[in-house]
Amino acid sequence: MANGQWYPPEWPDRIRALAAGTLTPVTPKRAATVMLLKDTGTGPAVHMLRRRASMAFAGGAYAYPGGGVDPRDDDHQVRWAGPTRAWWADRLGVDETAAQAIVCAAVRETYEEAGVLLAGPTPDSVVGDTTGADWEADRAALVARDLSFAEFLDRRGLVLRSDLLGAWTRWITPEFEARRYDTWFFVAALPEGQRTRNASSEADRTVWIAAGEAAAGYDKGELLMMPPTIATLRQLTAYESAAQALAAAPGRDLTPVLATARLVDGEIVLSWPGHDEFTKHIPTAPTGGATA
Repeated sequence: MANGQWYPPEWPDRIRALAAGTLTPVTPKRAATVMLLKDTGTGPAVHMLRRRASMAFAGGAYAYPGGGVDPRDDDHQVRWAGPTRAWWADRLGVDETAAQAIVCAAVRETYEEAGVLLAGPTPDSVVGDTTGADWEADRAALVARDLSFAEFLDRRGLVLRSDLLGAWTRWITPEFEARRYDTWFFVAALPEGQRTRNASSEADRTVWIAAGEAAAGYDKGELLMMPPTIATLRQLTAYESAAQALAAAPGRDLTPVLATARLVDGEIVLSWPGHDEFTKHIPTAPTGGATA
């Protein structure tokens, strides 16, 4: 493989099974991930983590902080700043309850995995340093799901700052994958006074890296990434600052990107609509792997 595209060895067999009608797709789980940005003077850098090689899903791949929606965030109205839940529902293409849960997941996962919290004591403020022992105890409780994000915000009297997020894109894991996610990607700027750290048990390293530099590492085969990760990095290279990227977010198309597998001239063609660089040609019968 010339580049760093994540391509599990079991995919060809699963794609053939799906095409043959012998594989039943699993229902994707709702998820959110955040491209956390900071300005460097030469364009924004993005915070990325490398998933541990032992991880069942995308082990060794570079990604952004993110994870699944906690159903408990559907049914408790948190203190909220920024666009209304109705606005977010329209933007994300879901109902208001789901919109709150997805936005909560984006903010919670950024705190759990990067130690950065997009919330403050008032609608126009953000907390400062979150590295103290009491903060760490709450973060650990969130990770363990002993504490819901709504409970965490209530206990600390915090307002969720939805205005600090911009919805960027939406990708759904292919139907042939064993683990499937319907993931909304957000952009956010690192709040003043806060700093990132590797707070995730799922990552073995974290980096601040320019989007263009990360994309170049992928192109050289040095950085392993899933298609949505490298696709969003390429999109970020068009912006000179975090503020520019955030300003562009409301105008971006959130039509879900879902890979398709179809039979063409005796082979299965795997493609992601609008992203031709990820297209794969797979023999209809096993011949030792996919061809590029």
